[in-house]
Amino acid sequence: MRPTFFVLNALCVLGLAAVAPLASAQAFPSKPIVIIVPNPPGGGPDVLARSLGEKLAARLGQPVVVENRPGASGMIGAAAVARAAPDGYTLMLSPNTVFSAPHVLPKGAGSQIDVLKDLAPVIQPTKGVMVMVANPSLGVKTAKDLVALVKKEPGLAYASAGNGSPMHIAGELFKKSAGVDMLHAPYKGIAPAISDVLAGHVKVTFGALGALGQHIESGRLVALGTAEAQRSPLMPNLPTLAEQGIANVAVNAWYGVFAPKDTPAAVIDKLNQDINAVLQQPDMIARLKTTWEVPVGGTPQDLARAAKLEYETTGKVVKEFNITAD
Repeated sequence: MRPTFFVLNALCVLGLAAVAPLASAQAFPSKPIVIIVPNPPGGGPDVLARSLGEKLAARLGQPVVVENRPGASGMIGAAAVARAAPDGYTLMLSPNTVFSAPHVLPKGAGSQIDVLKDLAPVIQPTKGVMVMVANPSLGVKTAKDLVALVKKEPGLAYASAGNGSPMHIAGELFKKSAGVDMLHAPYKGIAPAISDVLAGHVKVTFGALGALGQHIESGRLVALGTAEAQRSPLMPNLPTLAEQGIANVAVNAWYGVFAPKDTPAAVIDKLNQDINAVLQQPDMIARLKTTWEVPVGGTPQDLARAAKLEYETTGKVVKEFNITAD
């Protein structure tokens, strides 16, 4: 009888171990959730995190707190999440720039985490669109017009949020594809870059539609084309750069929600399902439209593929153009 007792005991232990993750997921969440945003307050990532947090809190029955931890191109916030307890109570909502930062930051800057291995994908909540714009005083209406102008008068400057920023990468890809000579004017962030383009001190820039849409609508900036593979539903009448004969200038603009690695799959699946549900709510869709974002959703695996592609693609571009951060 003794061996039988031990066998039954072992089976009981194995059975308990098997249901433990399920029980954990069913009990989740039992306390507040923190969403870390690796960007300053007031920007696109912060606004999205607070909108999602408000809806998620109502759905989960627990508070969702947003904490801003900017610095080192998002790597300080990413490191805080990567080193948090893998229980689903600490998440990160970040723009895709967190996957380009490791390629452009000086060695040892920010943190030593591996953004692909140390962060567990949860969901890609939204995507925007990267747009090329010009000050109306330049007198161009399309990217094709701009190419013709710069070929006659080389040396036109374009503004970016700094060396290694997506705006910088988009500009260098544009120069190569169009075969034009333009000067890069790096600024300390997107706000001063846009301000100087609005003032006409620099005539051209790239940027996410969330930051530029209101100025395009008001006529203070002219949209020349999108740096996307396909036209965006946010501006369906605006041609892509590729449609205008300027190929291979696709710079993505999207957000991702991540958890620390080793977070139980059942917890990640629950978060994924709940955020997907929030993104389908009519008032959430309407709210996102006002910030020039399109709901995406999907599975954790979808986000994992997008993150890997972003990391690999950006790495190649940074190496080709020898781009480093400020």
